[in-house]
Amino acid sequence: MSVFSPRSPADIAALVSGHPLAWVISSGPAFHATPLPLIAELDGEGTVVALIGHFALRNPQVEALRVDPGALILFQGGQGYISPELVTQEQWAPTWNYAVARFKADITFLPEENHDALDRLIEHMEGDRPDRWTAAAMGERYEPMLTRIIAFRATVRSCDATFKLGQDERPEAFAQILAGHPDGALVAAMREAAEV
Repeated sequence: MSVFSPRSPADIAALVSGHPLAWVISSGPAFHATPLPLIAELDGEGTVVALIGHFALRNPQVEALRVDPGALILFQGGQGYISPELVTQEQWAPTWNYAVARFKADITFLPEENHDALDRLIEHMEGDRPDRWTAAAMGERYEPMLTRIIAFRATVRSCDATFKLGQDERPEAFAQILAGHPDGALVAAMREAAEV
């Protein structure tokens, strides 16, 4: 196991939850890649076992996935350049820190779940806002919109994740990066990766 491996399935689930926009890539008869927000389904141990989303029906990738349902789904979390100006260690070289998860999955289209897929996405994105938006606010526009999308479940076959967030740095260099890096989200991800 690499020093950059996630500590547990929960790290991967948190990356998907916190950064839900993924690239859904298929190769079928032609190469396709579509950015889509996805919601994770977890098993009892907190492992991502499926990803739920929806395509616009007019997207040519829908037909490609009907022919060949295999897909590569890529998530990217916090990331950024780490400049040597942050570190006093001599001959320290620049690097790039990042957290990514790569899922191989099989996609099944579920048009009967269009409503549920949208509700789950809206609920996740709206979170705990006091005046949470719901699909009901669309009124008569909602039902016709459902006919122009198609929900899907991407059943995960495998997952490979890399959390390269400074775990290999000397403690002094790591502390200097945390103290001086301007990207608060990346610094938070680095702090979390360092927690034991």
